[in-house]
Amino acid sequence: MSSRPLQSAVTTALAVATAAAFALTAAPAHAASDPDPSVWTQLSKTTQATAKYGYEKFATADGYARTDTCVADPTERGMGYHYVNPANIDSVDPQKPAALVYADGFTNEYTGTSSGGARKLVAVEWVVKDTGQAAPTLFGQTFQKGQLPGYFTLHAWLYKPNSAGLFAAWNPGVVCPTV
Repeated sequence: MSSRPLQSAVTTALAVATAAAFALTAAPAHAASDPDPSVWTQLSKTTQATAKYGYEKFATADGYARTDTCVADPTERGMGYHYVNPANIDSVDPQKPAALVYADGFTNEYTGTSSGGARKLVAVEWVVKDTGQAAPTLFGQTFQKGQLPGYFTLHAWLYKPNSAGLFAAWNPGVVCPTV
């Protein structure tokens, strides 16, 4: 019996195991209330499609309109600056979020220190018009109603840990500048 088929099977198994381990370790740590770890497999498509927007100019070049309003709540803390691509509104495609969310540097919610600096990609958001239908779902999560009047929304904090949860609307670690 030739060892070639066995060697090929072992090589394939090692490649799959390595890819799976990388997919699990590449995800940032989040709060204990986060969903089942298998969600990260689904979110890997989102990360692959949006990671390039860590460089803000790629976002505007791809149709995401920059905003200069940092969305905040005195109790919940912040969301950040939303860059919206109108072509992706009503999409529930993991690779086509309607908005990218940026923040001015990061604030460590445990120590209160700020890293300062330019805007950084912190989350993505899907936005679906509310026409009276049931709230859509994605990644096993039901979209929220009321964050944006007339729309359902779902955030995924892929690029900044969120102690409130991976899919929470607000992030205690995002602080908007005061005017």
